[in-house]
Formats: sequence, structure tokens, C-alpha cells
Amino acid sequence: MIYQPIHLGQSIIKYQVPLDIFNTINKLYENNVDVLPFANKKLIGKIKNERTLYVYEKDKDNQIQKFNILPVKILSYFRNVFRHYLIYNKIKDFNMQLNGVWINEMKKHEYNPTHIHRGTLFTGLSSVMILKLPLTYGEEYSNVKIPQNGRLQFFGAANGQFAKIDYQPSLQLRDFYVFPYDMRHCVYPFNGTNEIRRTLAANCDVDMDPILNRGLK
Repeated sequence: MIYQPIHLGQSIIKYQVPLDIFNTINKLYENNVDVLPFANKKLIGKIKNERTLYVYEKDKDNQIQKFNILPVKILSYFRNVFRHYLIYNKIKDFNMQLNGVWINEMKKHEYNPTHIHRGTLFTGLSSVMILKLPLTYGEEYSNVKIPQNGRLQFFGAANGQFAKIDYQPSLQLRDFYVFPYDMRHCVYPFNGTNEIRRTLAANCDVDMDPILNRGLK
């Protein structure tokens, strides 16, 4: 498993998605997009095309029903990555449940405002997988040496002088970023192109004992 940790008080871990997993997810989405349920009702994004791939159980408001289009191989991959994240961060005696998986397909001028995630629990992990990127994000209207169009930005739970509190990765296809539910993040809009920026998000509830996981080795 290829991975790179990034520490912002809390940890982000960037994984590289195996090519067969990457291709399978893209093909499943493209071949079934017209029948996939919209996920917009439960999401904060200002994105027209947000489609559900997996929901563990229907929510209490019956807005999203239990649903799955993902094969066992893909679901196992997500569980293995989330388990690796927890073990790397020395979390012990936990139970996991993959909660939801969906696709965000952004067009020009669409964006995701700063937000956090949750599942059926407030404790858990979320993620961003890069499936498709435009060749250009359009014109940077000022300060072109620091591009912002279409950027993903994370805000860590740290503070004080010299603290590294935010992270803007240079995205590549097959990148897969895993981070805690309560880590704030956003995606800026882009312009000047009719191309698509396609990402996947997956949520995983993590049930753990905060006493047993208070930083002891």
C-alpha cells in the first residue's frame, strides 16, 4: 500500500489508488450515472451532479434509501484503507462501518464550501478520491503565482505561530485523501472550461472508546 502522511494537528493520509480499482469506479459511474440516486439532499456542495454509489442504511428522514452499486472488491478496498489509517494513528479497539460513498462531478463555477462530514456517528473518517481532472482550471484573475481555481483545501485542528494548519495538495489522478470527519475542507470553483472535475467521497463511522484512545502507547 503506497501512502504519505500529512500532519495538521490531525492526520491526513494520501494513498495511491490501484489502477484496477480506479478504472472500475470510473466505468461503474459512467455506465450507470443516469440511474444513480442523487445525493444532493444530504450534502452541502453547490454541485448539480452528486450521485450515490453506496448507502449502508436509509436515513431517519427517508431522504436517501439503502443502496449499493459497488462490488465486494471495491468495498473491501475502502475498508482496508480506513483500517490502515486508524492503525497508523495508533487507534485501538475500534469498530468500523462504511457509511456512504458518492461522486461529486463539478463543472465550471460549481464549488464545495468549507464543511465537515458525519455519518450515523459523529466520529469517523471521510475521504476524497481523484477520478478525473480538467486540463485547465481557467484564468486566475489575480496573483497567478498562487493558483486557487479548483483547489482542494484542508484546515487542520492546530493553532499558534508557525503551526502548519492548512494544506492545498497539487492533485493527481488516483490520489485518495483520508481524514477525520471533523476536519474542515473545501473545494474552490474553476472557470473557462467545459471539462469535468470528478471526485469520490466515502464516509466510514468509527466507534471507539475515547478513554482507551487518549494518546497512550
